[in-house]
Amino acid sequence: MPPDINFGVLLRRWRAVRRLSQLDLALDADISTRHLSCVETGRAQPSREMVLRLAEALQVPLRERNAMLLAAGYAPLYRHTGLDTPEAKAACQAVELLMAQLEPYPVLIVDRYWNTLRMNSGEKRFLALFPGCDSVTPHNGVRLVFHPNGLRPFIENWESVAARIIQRVHREVTANPSDETMKGFLEELLSYPDVPSRWRMPDLDGASPPFLTINYRWKNSTLRLFSALTTFGTALDIALQELRIETFFPADETTRAVLTS
Repeated sequence: MPPDINFGVLLRRWRAVRRLSQLDLALDADISTRHLSCVETGRAQPSREMVLRLAEALQVPLRERNAMLLAAGYAPLYRHTGLDTPEAKAACQAVELLMAQLEPYPVLIVDRYWNTLRMNSGEKRFLALFPGCDSVTPHNGVRLVFHPNGLRPFIENWESVAARIIQRVHREVTANPSDETMKGFLEELLSYPDVPSRWRMPDLDGASPPFLTINYRWKNSTLRLFSALTTFGTALDIALQELRIETFFPADETTRAVLTS
């Protein structure tokens, strides 16, 4: 976030992202439209509590709530501790339990940019089926799908899978307009060979299929998997709110047999 950006600018930006009118936001935050207008234009200085109330009404992620507090002249509220700190011991134990219970299915623990923080034995065994994938570093599940030396050569329905991922990243960029790292990640994905130029335009209103498998070419058969994401529902820590537990399940009996063998 630029150091000179003020709270009113951030507030208008988030309201536009969420497609809310001043009246809509005022009703959600239980304040008058006149006061909201004064805050947006800088004629009124919001209290710390008002900043947090508006951020909650706009469903702003914790990282960006800190940015809103700073822009309004207040100290950040939310910490970024991670799984390896004593404060997150219970969360770490929950993650370890999930990874163990879901064996032998592949499980990845990723951050908001899909960088791999941890993986279980099932994921390591699955990646070992596809030689050379470990050469793509740093390890990132989305990057593996797009990188020519990653999983891309083994994915039969690569264009369908990659197109859906690109639209997901587009949505993340739109939903978090101040996240320059996410914008850079999108540009990286679009720069890989043979990525269609039409993917540069987001399709935010397009209907997605309800279910999509990733079909991997392996030996003389096809392994079909789908993924499910688990998050912490009441996290008040930035790292924990952004953490994702992605589990890959077999979509047919052939794949189940390979994963459990």
